[in-house]
Amino acid sequence: MSHSEIDRQHNDRLERLRDILQGGSVKHAARLLNSLTPGEIAHLLESLPNPGREILWEVVGPEKEGEVLVELSEDVRLDLVSRMDPEKLLSLTEGLDMDDLADLVQELPHTVTREILQSLDVQNRMRLESVLSYPEDTAGGLMNPDSITVRPEVTLDVVMRYLRRIRDRVSPATDSLIVVNRDGKYLGMLALAILVTRDPEETVAAVMSLDVNPMRPDLDENQVASRFEQHDLLSAPVVDEQGYLLGHITVDDVVDVIREEGEHQFMGRAGLSEEEDMFAPVMLTTRRRAVWLGVNLVTAFLASWVIGLFENTIQQVVALAVLMPIVASMGGIAGTQTLTLTIRGLALGQLSGRNTKWLLMRELAVGGLNGVIWALVVGAIATLWFGEIAIGVLIAAAIVINLISAAFSGALLPMLLERLGIDPALAGGVLLTTVTDIVGFMAFLGLATIFLL
Repeated sequence: MSHSEIDRQHNDRLERLRDILQGGSVKHAARLLNSLTPGEIAHLLESLPNPGREILWEVVGPEKEGEVLVELSEDVRLDLVSRMDPEKLLSLTEGLDMDDLADLVQELPHTVTREILQSLDVQNRMRLESVLSYPEDTAGGLMNPDSITVRPEVTLDVVMRYLRRIRDRVSPATDSLIVVNRDGKYLGMLALAILVTRDPEETVAAVMSLDVNPMRPDLDENQVASRFEQHDLLSAPVVDEQGYLLGHITVDDVVDVIREEGEHQFMGRAGLSEEEDMFAPVMLTTRRRAVWLGVNLVTAFLASWVIGLFENTIQQVVALAVLMPIVASMGGIAGTQTLTLTIRGLALGQLSGRNTKWLLMRELAVGGLNGVIWALVVGAIATLWFGEIAIGVLIAAAIVINLISAAFSGALLPMLLERLGIDPALAGGVLLTTVTDIVGFMAFLGLATIFLL
């Protein structure tokens, strides 16, 4: 089924649900809603403004509520959680996988979190606390500590009988079992495909795979995603420094990381969070966006101040006021191209101290060549437009200067911001625009002041 057909089905379901709600048939809406997967229900809830969202949430089946809550974006989840009583929150966490439970409890009220921990047995409480001890954007924060392990000396027949006995713990996402020694140290992986196709009398040690390298719990989530992509993994073990098994990560968690990173890069360009609720209250959204509008206003005043320094020049040569936006715009586009490429490289772990210099030199070369090409085009147009060769030469020189500056800034800014602990996706665009505007105006108007007056 193509993506367009899936989207069309989703839109059809959404419209049917809206029609049903408007008709007042909540029971019918409940039947339609609970025939969907938790991910589909979450998608539909995010597509509805209040009060339709609240009505639909009330009719989600109790067996699906916890999984749906985990699938929701942070803003929508927090909004629904704030409306639920502690008993309700406690009940919907029952049956969740430990990694999903760890994601959820961090956003619940402390009283509810304490009750959840108290309701768990000692083993599960220790497992949950082990996940919570790591930052959520690391392998330790992503892992599920409830791993199915087997010993290398047992036969495949014994493993099969063991799986039948613990079938309630076997997740649909399970593709491999983790092989450990008696002390709990990681040894290898036993794929289910191998388990069901080899001689039952063979031992685990004879057929297990040694190719899957374990991950450390402090590994960044983007590096985890890169490992899964590069090695085509469906699951991977997480071990401590001594090699003791801590848990495992499955590909569904990695898909969430990749999706969130893509949304973060896309939304970050506008100063928005990837978790932002499309139908959030007006005042909440206004307050969030006001911050970046304020930052942008400060940078705009800086650019205006630079223009003000050359007020006399602009008054005497009116053509400069007409052509100024071209210089700034060309620099902004060139810088954004480099900025986007650099941020992507940082996110994928492709940039390091060894290749940073090469990237800077490459982008300077690209900026210089594009600067010369488009300087000739814009210079010729400006000369024909205003009938003065001097103006054409000046704007051509300013474009070369600004495009080289934009390429340099676009490559360097994300690295500096990351080193300072500032998110390049959020702050990079605003700062880059400031640099290209100021350099563009300074170059064009400064050269005009020197050579035209």
